[in-house]
Amino acid sequence: MFGINGGELLVLLLVAALVVGPERLPAYAEQLAGWVRRLRDVARDTKDRVDAELGADDVDWAALDPRRYDPRRIVRDALLDEPSAHEPSRPAAPRPGRVRATAAAAAPTAAFARAAAPPGGPAPFDDEAT
Repeated sequence: MFGINGGELLVLLLVAALVVGPERLPAYAEQLAGWVRRLRDVARDTKDRVDAELGADDVDWAALDPRRYDPRRIVRDALLDEPSAHEPSRPAAPRPGRVRATAAAAAPTAAFARAAAPPGGPAPFDDEAT
């Protein structure tokens, strides 16, 4: 606190007691105690008001922990996570309508794809397409 250790604080209190004098020291001590009580009441009222405004019982502090948002952890969890039921585990086969539209645009490549493609499966990869 302010870079003052216990011995220095004791010396400051002793000097303050000598400067103030024994007549006014009890009045100042009482005044200081009143300020401390008032400050404690204000802090308690402020805490109660913040709790009432924010709903302290509803706050999930674990969800607000910034350590949960480490990018390395997010990527690791995403890679180790099992795919859910609505996510396909591999890319879906192209729809027949899209294959025909592509085949019309590139006739030689499409002829090769139709000849080499298994029935109902996706077309093989074409190195020259890109």
